[in-house]
This record gives sequence, structure tokens and C-alpha cells, in this order.
Amino acid sequence: MSITGSGAAIPHRTSATRDPVAGSPPRRGTFASLRIRNYRLFFGGQIVSNIGTWMQRIAQDWLVFQLSGNDPVALGIAVALQFAPTVVLSLWAGVLADRVDKRKLLIAIQTGMCAQAVVLGLLDVTEVVLLWHVYVLCVVHGCLSALEVPTRQSFVAEMVGPGHVPNAVALNSSIFNMARIVGPAIAGFTIVAIGTGWLFLANAASTVAVIAGLALMRPGELLRGPAVARAKGQLREGLRYVRGRSDLMTVLVLVFFVSTFGITFFASLAIVAANVFGTQADGYGMLSTLLAVGTFTGALASARRGSRSRPRVGVLLGSALALGALEIGAAFMPTYLAFGIALVPLGVATITFLNTANALVQTSVSPEMRGRVMGLYVLVLMGGNPIGGPMTGWMAEQFGGRSPFYLGGAIAVLAVVVCALVLYRARRDPLRAV
Repeated sequence: MSITGSGAAIPHRTSATRDPVAGSPPRRGTFASLRIRNYRLFFGGQIVSNIGTWMQRIAQDWLVFQLSGNDPVALGIAVALQFAPTVVLSLWAGVLADRVDKRKLLIAIQTGMCAQAVVLGLLDVTEVVLLWHVYVLCVVHGCLSALEVPTRQSFVAEMVGPGHVPNAVALNSSIFNMARIVGPAIAGFTIVAIGTGWLFLANAASTVAVIAGLALMRPGELLRGPAVARAKGQLREGLRYVRGRSDLMTVLVLVFFVSTFGITFFASLAIVAANVFGTQADGYGMLSTLLAVGTFTGALASARRGSRSRPRVGVLLGSALALGALEIGAAFMPTYLAFGIALVPLGVATITFLNTANALVQTSVSPEMRGRVMGLYVLVLMGGNPIGGPMTGWMAEQFGGRSPFYLGGAIAVLAVVVCALVLYRARRDPLRAV
């Protein structure tokens, strides 16, 4: 599979590129993938579960802030502990996803996530929770997430087929970001009213929707590739495959730098809300909601674009550049309202970049390698958070709560410029298979 000079990925011509239901070419439209029954079940479960996930994220950040006396470094540590397992496990999770039934593996992982949320909720509701309890459960959640994300992302192609992948990836982002609008808004006001504990228990209940959707799928309608038999050297084989693909390497390098240093505002919003503008949990929730308005809007635009054309390199570079510039601009907004409004276009640029990168990777890999490549993608996307989390807290403490925005934005812009120069000097197709 290659990516042409126009930046459009061209899939192999196989029967899997056709519509799984009708046997016809993939249909167009913002919600094209929802015509597929298995994906509808997945989509419905994700709507409920993602709202619960965002409620828990807001509650956890605020709980850490409370338990630590509004210490931004403590919040950075929590973020680092939650994402550190990705560095260790995501590559192996990709190997596992290529070997086993992804649907059954996802059911097991979601059951574990439900248990983690129940434990944290009960500790909080009974008022015995300590900061180290939260840290331990952050590690547990991180281990489960490290297994879940590459498995879920590589499972998308099995549900919808390669022709629908860009559209389905964008729809997944739309529900994730719709939940980011609803979840923080609910969480902010609920925390003020009754505290954080019940939000963890609500998230535990929401995972049941995902488990039910996965259980109700028709396995015979999944577009599975041949199972990869257990053998030595499969992880190295996946790494060699990516190393031999200049297109994948370029995308992964750009994703690493932008996600590690540029997309840190999901953690730093709590710092800005409390330490810069002096708001409470509801003010933090509102900032998260405004950011989510932008990401939701960008996800719907990506879904429509993904049903019409393949992901393009120009969109990847342009959205990353816009992300960095808008982040720098947001850092210097003088008031809470102006800062919140600036988060909307920042959200659009962020989700456009992430969706385009994800779709470029998924539509340009061999099916038998998809799990391992997505494991590496998740590693570079999330594996930098153990660096970015503490770095964000340290910068906020040393240089003020706004510093993670303008420094992170500058690094993102620099990364785009360097990658663009590398592509220009290649003097051939901007991203190409080798």
C-alpha cells in the first residue's frame, strides 16, 4: 500500500474494501459506517462509556488536586503514572491483538476497567481515599489502557473494512469528543454538589454498555485477516516493517513530538483553571467543554471528509501547524472568557491532526501487521505522556500556569517545520512506501 504525491492513501484492491453489508463499494456520507450493524453496536456502547470516562477523568484530576493541596506537580505525576504503562506494554499489546480474537480481548479489558473504577469510587465515597491510592489505580488503569487502545483501534478495520476506516476513525473521535462536551459539564457541577466519588461509580456502570455491544456483535460479519500464529521475533518483525516504511516513520515522528509537547493541555487545563483564573471545578469543567466543542466539530468534519477521500499529508501538516500556532495564541489570552473561546479552534486543529494521522497509518499497513503497527502508533502517541505530564507540572510551577501552552505550541510548530523540510528534501512523493 502506498501514499501518492497528492497525499491520498491507495488501498490494495481486495474484496475487503467493499461494503461489508451490501457487497458494494463503501458509501459516502458523514455517518456511512453506521450502516454496518457491528459498528453500530460498538458506536452505541462507546457513546455511553466515553461520557463516563470523561466524568472520571475530570473527577480524578480534581481529586488529585484536592488531596495534594492544589499541587500541579502531583497532577503531573498522576498523568505520568497513568500513561507510563503504555511505554512498556503497547508494543506487546499490538502483538497480542494480531494473535487473538480482538472482540473477546476487548471484553476482558473492559471488565478490568469496570473493576478499577469501582475500587476508586468506593474508596472515595467512603472517604478513606489517599493520594497513593489514586496513584496505584492510575497505574492499573494505565496497564489496561495500554492493552485496550491498540486492540480497539486495530479492531475498527475488522468491523467496517479498509474502505470505511477513515470515516469510522473520525466517527469514533466524534463520540469521544461529544462525550468530552457532556462528561466534563456533568462532572464539574456534580463535583461541586456531591463530590467526586459517585462519578467513578457512574463510569464503572457505563462500561457495561461497551461490554454488551461487543457481546451482541455477529462474529461472522467481522472482516478478520488470517490469525498470526505465535512465534518468536514477531515484535521485531513489526518494528522492521515500520522502519522500512518512510511514510509511517514520518507520521510517527511528527505524532510523537506534537502529542508529547504540544497536546499537553488536557492535563494543564486544571492548572490554568485553578491557578491562573482562580475558578473551581465547574470552571475547569467549562474549559474542558469548550475545548471539546472544537474537537467534536473537527471530528464531524473529518468524518465527512473521510467518507469522500483518503487522508492527505497536507492536512496532517497543516493541522499540526495550526495546532501549535493556536496553542501559543491561547496562552496569551488575558481573560477566562477569551481563553475559553480560544480553545474551540484549538480543539478543531487538534482532532483534525490526530484523526488524519490515525487514518494515514491504518489505511497504509498490511492487515497482518495492523495490530503491531497500531501498538507502535499508540506508543508514540501516548508514550510521551510520562515525559509531558511531569514537564507540564514543572513548567507551570516554575514559569506560571500559561507556560505549558506557549512552550508546547512552539515545540509543535518546530516539529512541523522540520518534518516538512525533510519531506521537501526527499524530492519525491511527500509520504511513500519504501
